[in-house]
Amino acid sequence: MSLNLNLGDYKRRYSIPVKVGNVIIGGNNPIVVQSMTNTDTADVKKTSKQIIDLANAGSEIVRVTVDRDDSAKAVSYIKDEILKANCNVPIVGDFHYIGHTLLNKYPDCAKTLDKYRVNPGNVGFKEKKDIQFSSMIETAAKNNKPVRIGVNWGSLDQELLSNLMDKNSKLKKPLDSGSVTKQALIVSALDSAKRAEELGLNKEQIIISCKVSELHTLVEVYDGLAKESDHSLHLGLTEAGMGIKGIVSSTAALSLILSKGIGDTIRISLTPKPGGDRREEIYVAQEILQNLEIRSFTPKVTACPGCGRTTSKVFQELAEKIQIYTRDQMPNWKKKYNGVESLKLAVMGCIVNGPGESKNADLGISLPGTGESPTMPVFIDGKKTHTLKGKNITEDFKKIIHEYIEKKYKKK
Repeated sequence: MSLNLNLGDYKRRYSIPVKVGNVIIGGNNPIVVQSMTNTDTADVKKTSKQIIDLANAGSEIVRVTVDRDDSAKAVSYIKDEILKANCNVPIVGDFHYIGHTLLNKYPDCAKTLDKYRVNPGNVGFKEKKDIQFSSMIETAAKNNKPVRIGVNWGSLDQELLSNLMDKNSKLKKPLDSGSVTKQALIVSALDSAKRAEELGLNKEQIIISCKVSELHTLVEVYDGLAKESDHSLHLGLTEAGMGIKGIVSSTAALSLILSKGIGDTIRISLTPKPGGDRREEIYVAQEILQNLEIRSFTPKVTACPGCGRTTSKVFQELAEKIQIYTRDQMPNWKKKYNGVESLKLAVMGCIVNGPGESKNADLGISLPGTGESPTMPVFIDGKKTHTLKGKNITEDFKKIIHEYIEKKYKKK
């Protein structure tokens, strides 16, 4: 497989825009970052809190599991709770197996959700499949709600796959099973989208995704979808894994697809550590888009990796604290200042690259390396303006950052 990656030629694929609550996915709109809760949706308090936390961290859409009666009953109460907190992030209902039943049984849930996620692979089986799929789509049309046709490798329609395998076996030059499975993913998504239109949805109400857990397969499938459809596309490497593995796998896969101009919304499917921070998947998604220079979300903090010249922990600790500080302050800064997300900061560790990187940033500080003079020059717009010393470096540098933002960026 050839992976042609040329970010200099980046051109976004045009897709039909879809309105989800107060957010528009596709068209010429920014690529949307979304996430998913991992609380029990029936627990209104915990789920509401997590949705608010995710939205404050930058998630522009949040999906919740709607898997049983108690979850469906809770949805309208969750919406009420987040609205009380002045949080208007769109909520997507994730349905499997019994979505048709829950949407019909709980009309408040159907009306409250901003979008439905439908999985063609488990919406129903045999003769029930079209009946139950139709029921969900008709409910969406009645309530004027968009849907995501979300096909997954692990729950692919086995009847469709079997039929395609049979047809393939009769060809003079049959494809390998992996190629047929990729074809089945695309066919399932596009056939389902076509059926949704027949049942009353407009193209402006349909988003498509085809998720797999293998990088090259994901890239090939989205290449195929992009060529055969103008639907808005939701990107994600499903079951990416934990920690470094999950982050690297997702970054590699989505960067390859996004660099081709494909994709309108992304979600990073990281497995969190027990008690881990669910917001991490949002930060990874934002960093992917920001480092590809597709969007800006938060000030960029450049920091050197450290070496034998930087045996002190001071610069590592400062870099971490400044990174956390900018993330924590961004919700307030974005409300007050225009363009603050484009701010570039540098926290460097010694004389080798420190002054140069600091001068290239909007704001930079170069800490002393081992054996160097214990002074820390600060550069603003390429010029040395301050020299910091002592134990209050972090707070002093934060103050300089805040003053710079107040002077440089216009208030809204």
